Amino acid sequence: MAGKHSAGILLYRRTAGEVEVLIGHMGGPFWAKKDDAAWSIPKGECDPEEAPGDAARREFTEELGLPAPEGDYAELGTVRQSGKAVTIWAVEGDLDPARVVPGTFELEWPPRSGKTQEFPELDRVAWVDLATAGEKLVKGQRAFLERLSGLLGA
Repeated sequence: MAGKHSAGILLYRRTAGEVEVLIGHMGGPFWAKKDDAAWSIPKGECDPEEAPGDAARREFTEELGLPAPEGDYAELGTVRQSGKAVTIWAVEGDLDPARVVPGTFELEWPPRSGKTQEFPELDRVAWVDLATAGEKLVKGQRAFLERLSGLLGA
């Protein structure tokens, strides 16, 4: 696939007959005061020679500090988001958000200050139902919720 390509894992669980997904609020100063449309599926860029499925597992570990879950992965396809292709896999599993140790990135902050600060990739992670995820996720990733719902008959 030409151009930038990201891959990720949409972890889901079933509780009391309801489907919940694990999403993360994006870290850094741009997202700090935003909530709706400021959350993401754990994902990241594929290395040039890396298979997207391998990148999805690597990025899950890098972003959450926990190993990618075992299980039967279902590809939810690819969408265009912010000029790049994003491919997501869904897998059923569970994890405690309190155990997450997010990866970090560096950014010049404040802008043009010459000072570099470190920020978490995701500053919080939560289990939410599909309707709430539809409000919280960035617009470009919402199609994956519909695909998951169709896959599960939810």
